[in-house]
Amino acid sequence: MEPVIEPVSREALKAELTPQTLLRTTNRAGNELYVVGPKAVNVIREIGRLREIAFRADGGGTGKALDIDEFDTDPAFGYRQLVLWDPDAQEIIGGYRFCICDQALYNREGQPVLTSSHMFQFSKKFIKEYLPYTLELGRSFVSIDYQSSKSGAKSLYALDNLFDGIAALGVLYKKRIKYFFGKATIYREYPTQARELVMCFLKKYFGKGHRLIKIRKEVKLDRSTRRRYYHLFKGKDFKEGYRILKAEIQKMGVSIPPLVNTYMNLSPSMIYFGTGINDEFGDVFDSGILVTFMDMYPEKRERHSATFLKQGWRHMRTLLRRFSKK
Repeated sequence: MEPVIEPVSREALKAELTPQTLLRTTNRAGNELYVVGPKAVNVIREIGRLREIAFRADGGGTGKALDIDEFDTDPAFGYRQLVLWDPDAQEIIGGYRFCICDQALYNREGQPVLTSSHMFQFSKKFIKEYLPYTLELGRSFVSIDYQSSKSGAKSLYALDNLFDGIAALGVLYKKRIKYFFGKATIYREYPTQARELVMCFLKKYFGKGHRLIKIRKEVKLDRSTRRRYYHLFKGKDFKEGYRILKAEIQKMGVSIPPLVNTYMNLSPSMIYFGTGINDEFGDVFDSGILVTFMDMYPEKRERHSATFLKQGWRHMRTLLRRFSKK
């Protein structure tokens, strides 16, 4: 395990997080969201440092001095960073790495070259009907300093702030994006029974994607485990099942993993592809999900999109010109 690098200076970060890279301000907590590409070397270096610290704390991580790979640094892959910035403390709170998949590269087998390709094999149907209209999201993180309640609203709304950014991307690129696809991580320290219960819940209420994507190292539950947990949700709609899930998980002394919890409450049509071992990232359990932007619950879509829409289409055209060049 290599020691993590020292922090990048605030001056170097501020030189790259400029009005030209600003996407929007957040609905809550007074933070800012930026979009940068591989040219923002200092921001990406700091993101790599913060990601590695955050992921190691939960039992994941790369074990390297910082979590950066070719998808962060090589513009040919088409990836950029959504960066959540605290203008008061002048530091990065969190972020996502993303790619608009109509720009994806393909290998000789016709498979897309994405950050998740080592885990998933995509069907021809998915590649033809979904991928060209998909925003791939990955490497979501919140800095360790903002995972404590001591940070107040800055911490409380960090994940919500990031979804302000995802919604803005959905609006900004609405002609290119219908879906967002990503992985929701459950770390190895999470109790096995709790993880199995979450997997059964996702399978029952969202498990429609097993023929669209094949998971290379899939984690499957034995028949008796599935029968035992499915019995809890039998005959229950989503809301009833969700209440049962929360109660049962709390009995085990934990809560539903935050990102998993956020995703399952975004849309009734979310697709769950299954859960596999991510052997490039500390052998964590990663679940593949796909959300249709327009199927998000109206109150969710309104909360994250409304203030961005109020900025007007002239402002959005300016953003499109800026970000299409990155």
